[in-house]
Amino acid sequence: MPKTKVKLGILLPTRGLLLADTPPCNANLVLDLAQKAEEAGLDSVWVGDSLTAKPRLEPLSILAAIAARTSRVRLGTAVLLMALRHPLLLAQTLGTVDLISQGRLLIAAGTGGAFNDEQKQEWQSVGVKASQRARRLEEMVQIIKGLNRGERVSFPGRHFDLDSVSMRPQSVQAGGVPILLACHGRFQVREAQIQRAARWADGIISISDTPEEYRQVVRDVRALAADLGRDASLMEATMYLTVNLNQDAAKATEEAEKWLLGYYGANIWGSRWGPFGDPSQVKERIGEYAEAGAETVIVRFASFEPEKQLDTFLDKVAPVFQ
Repeated sequence: MPKTKVKLGILLPTRGLLLADTPPCNANLVLDLAQKAEEAGLDSVWVGDSLTAKPRLEPLSILAAIAARTSRVRLGTAVLLMALRHPLLLAQTLGTVDLISQGRLLIAAGTGGAFNDEQKQEWQSVGVKASQRARRLEEMVQIIKGLNRGERVSFPGRHFDLDSVSMRPQSVQAGGVPILLACHGRFQVREAQIQRAARWADGIISISDTPEEYRQVVRDVRALAADLGRDASLMEATMYLTVNLNQDAAKATEEAEKWLLGYYGANIWGSRWGPFGDPSQVKERIGEYAEAGAETVIVRFASFEPEKQLDTFLDKVAPVFQ
């Protein structure tokens, strides 16, 4: 396989840690995996987000702990459900974690789902109408970007009304903490996602598009951003891939499906997950997304043995792209 330029990241098992039969004793597994990823030369480590629908470790707290254990690797969320929070509290937290990490934080965010009872209850529990989550996210991105840049923000919005508010600490990064927004090629809300990202985001993240769908989304977002007068070349394109590495494809598939069923409660993506099996398949798929425009590929291991999966990934997959 020809060498393809792409940055690699891994999703840390902040939810997988809670899928075992017994409660976790501590979060050292997550910290250790992050440190190993940095030592191996990977670009980034990522954590997911949910309050009650898909319980896990709180994302920004664990990223702060990882920041104290590492010095180079970028720290991201994939994805943060911003609309579950208030923008002032979130801006303060982002500024704090960015300061601790000395400018290594980036946020991938999305509207989140309201497809089942657990997700609907999650929004209801924090007093947010699920139908308003997209508009709430749009307002939050604009507010947080200003606050993180150290600006005094006035924002007369539908959900938030700020009058000359400033926030410390601001981001260590000159432009504020980068915010990537979820965009997908096949959803009914595709055009709304593209508009949102082109106007306000520093890049995009997609989780289940085919390489062909992903290529078109990247092109469409960057084209619209350029039309809006933005420098589209600065927008980072990220793809989130779910794999299980095992020479025995049947065993890889069996474990991945069991893990995903525990993770989501249902098989909601079908054949769009994967590949599950030989590492050569994973290398090929990463290469396909890189050719389609992905500058960063995040790999999530659908496995109850994340340490073993990471070792295999670092040995059999990552060297091709480094």
